[in-house]
Amino acid sequence: MTDQPILVGYDGTDAAQRAVDYAGKRASAEGCAIHLVYVLEWSPYSFLSPQELEDRHKRRSEELERAEHTLKPALDTLGKLKIPVTSEVRYGHSGELICAIAKEKNASQIIVGRKGGSALGARLLGSLPLTLVQASPVPVTVVP
Repeated sequence: MTDQPILVGYDGTDAAQRAVDYAGKRASAEGCAIHLVYVLEWSPYSFLSPQELEDRHKRRSEELERAEHTLKPALDTLGKLKIPVTSEVRYGHSGELICAIAKEKNASQIIVGRKGGSALGARLLGSLPLTLVQASPVPVTVVP
């Protein structure tokens, strides 16, 4: 068993679930763990009023709760494989944050799903996969 996990970007979509399924097979074959990452896009603003900051904090708490709930199907799928699985929800820019987490976790690779279903979408990959392919410190697998 290797101590380098496979990092999987997850957002609850069908494409993300295909990435989880693929990652589960790879992790089982390689004898490694999986680390699921759900990134919520968020930009800090310092010019909000106290009421706006309070509303924003409430929305943030709700988003975190929804994200944790969204991770459950992926965690259930991977739990059946009896491989070590960890997960986290973080705020930030998806591409930059997934690359940073890959470094933090000493990941062996990153796996994400491709959402584009059309011929044009298939050629363009999508913004997150394209960012990761260009910026990742480890190999990236994009699951169709």
